[in-house]
Amino acid sequence: MARYLFASHDGFGLGHVRRNTLIARALLAGEPDAEITIVTGLPMRPAWLGDPRLHVVPVPPLLKDSDGSYHHERLSFEDAIRARAAAFTGAVRAVDPDVVVVDRHPYGLAGELRAGLDLAASRGARLALGLRDVLDAPSVVAAELAGQGWAGVENLYDEVLVYGDPVLCDHEAEYGLPMTPRYCGWVGEPGGRPRHRDEKLLVVTGGGGGDGEAVFRLGAELAAGLAQLHVVLVAGPYATKDIIGALSARALASGRLRLVRDAPGCMDLLARAGRVVQMAGYNSTVEALAAGLRPVLVPRRSPRREQAIRASRLAALGLADVVDESAPAEEVAWLLERSRLLPAGALAAVGIRLDGAARAAAAIGALAGAGLR
Repeated sequence: MARYLFASHDGFGLGHVRRNTLIARALLAGEPDAEITIVTGLPMRPAWLGDPRLHVVPVPPLLKDSDGSYHHERLSFEDAIRARAAAFTGAVRAVDPDVVVVDRHPYGLAGELRAGLDLAASRGARLALGLRDVLDAPSVVAAELAGQGWAGVENLYDEVLVYGDPVLCDHEAEYGLPMTPRYCGWVGEPGGRPRHRDEKLLVVTGGGGGDGEAVFRLGAELAAGLAQLHVVLVAGPYATKDIIGALSARALASGRLRLVRDAPGCMDLLARAGRVVQMAGYNSTVEALAAGLRPVLVPRRSPRREQAIRASRLAALGLADVVDESAPAEEVAWLLERSRLLPAGALAAVGIRLDGAARAAAAIGALAGAGLR
């Protein structure tokens, strides 16, 4: 019976721990007796993280500010890092994992994983680093890789997994990654194309919601102006009352706008929808494409360029349209009046796979098989 330990920093948004959870579930599908522990800084417990087969170890959350820095609501940054380091190292001692999987930052936000990783490796654990499809602007990532946050990664980690495909971003060519990665394809919720759609249903989503004010505003304006559509606005767990307060009373009163809070995922909703307007975060973009939709993407452009890069490249591949956060509703309405459905096989035709959870789980399981003590 293999033991797996997943870790993610979860500074702002759900993407990191969501990917870890989906891969963990894929592991359990093939290894029902596996023991899986997830270390996360997510300050809430979404329904999809409540799987009783997963043991969750919380660490003090560090939330990302608009300038890209991190803070804890009560602790100093240094105290939060120390507490996170102690919790992770304690989890390594308690679990004694066969494989440790870290999402995005090899040693954590400020090196808090290093002691625990060294301990795990000294006990014979294999280490895997998971990276999303797009990290940031190439110059920013190249500078990051040249710093202490990546020093010695090629000597410590056994595998680097990219949760995407090189057609969208080649990590070696663009970033100068020090190891040859394994491209797994996108990690998303398993699901197929629906048989029936409501062409009048428009889904508007801002991912976790903490920075979704622009897309929420746009959704409210579309609901008020497009009488032929019914709009469902999905506000994630980080969406505050101030952010949601941007919704117009006119749109809500019309009955054409419905607000859904803290949805466990958008797959079922997107599978029924005829259109989607959304930010360009990893999770929601994967879900829209998996549902066969050609999304209208409203990417965040700071403090990371990740969403803007993902959106522009998907548009270049003919899989999405992109509008700016300040785009007027009538400009977006023109796009929504046309078919927003992708032809069958459109993703495969350009080299994008959606079975990343299963592929990543297979690679991680192979590491456990090679390293079982």
